[in-house]
Amino acid sequence: MSAPATATATAAYDRLAELRALDATTSGVRGLYASGITELPRIFRVQEPPPSQPNSDEAAVPLPVIDIGSAADHVACVEAIGRAASEWGFFQVVGHAVPPEVVTGTMDAVRAFHESEGGEGTEKARLYSRDLARKVKYNCNHDLYKSKVASWRDTLQLNMAPDPPAPAELPYHCRDMLLEYSKEVMKLTHTLFGLLSEALGLNPSYLTDIECNEGQFMACHYYPPCPSPELAIGVATHSDSSFMTVVLQDDVGACSSSRTTGGSTLSRYPEHSLSTLAI
Repeated sequence: MSAPATATATAAYDRLAELRALDATTSGVRGLYASGITELPRIFRVQEPPPSQPNSDEAAVPLPVIDIGSAADHVACVEAIGRAASEWGFFQVVGHAVPPEVVTGTMDAVRAFHESEGGEGTEKARLYSRDLARKVKYNCNHDLYKSKVASWRDTLQLNMAPDPPAPAELPYHCRDMLLEYSKEVMKLTHTLFGLLSEALGLNPSYLTDIECNEGQFMACHYYPPCPSPELAIGVATHSDSSFMTVVLQDDVGACSSSRTTGGSTLSRYPEHSLSTLAI
């Protein structure tokens, strides 16, 4: 008796070989897109589409927007941050004093790196690695060989504090902007940890004093156009393990924060801006 065609196809499929072949290009999903593929590779195909979010009147309410630059009512700002962190863990920050040219310049510079050529002799090849000890590295999915489905994204990863990499280790496309952005975000998180400390009824320096703001890890994600976006994911639902995550998203605006209340899952989508996930 011959085996069914589907069983034969499944048995013949070598997922590990496909993963290794992708890794060997050192070009990630950007390289797949640039090659002109018209069919989504199997390693990126989700088995089932994600469940749709239930309808809810509350789901239409935007994320809290908090102006931390206004000195008019410091007490109200502290109360608003405490409430947002407690109820959602995600809030949008305005008045953060990070210069607009640093925000847009960083996004443009990182995009330039991701859209540069890959392959032997390139910056991407120099940085492509899965070595956890490296302070600067680029790859396609940090968990490529562990996840059930690969995400359609590439990432430039940088450990910027407390022991920063030498400037020459950073890609030349975005070296200056990333160093400047890192400095500005450290100032921002210092301010936010002070406000969160006050919201907890503590001295403003408390969270900084216990070294919550000592480290800084940057993950610069890139999601190129996908031939079958309905069959793929950019990033799986997750919770970060850091004290605080500062999210800078572009004008696509696909980032969301969710919580479960009364059996319903409610989502919030921040507008294009610098936002903060405080855990």
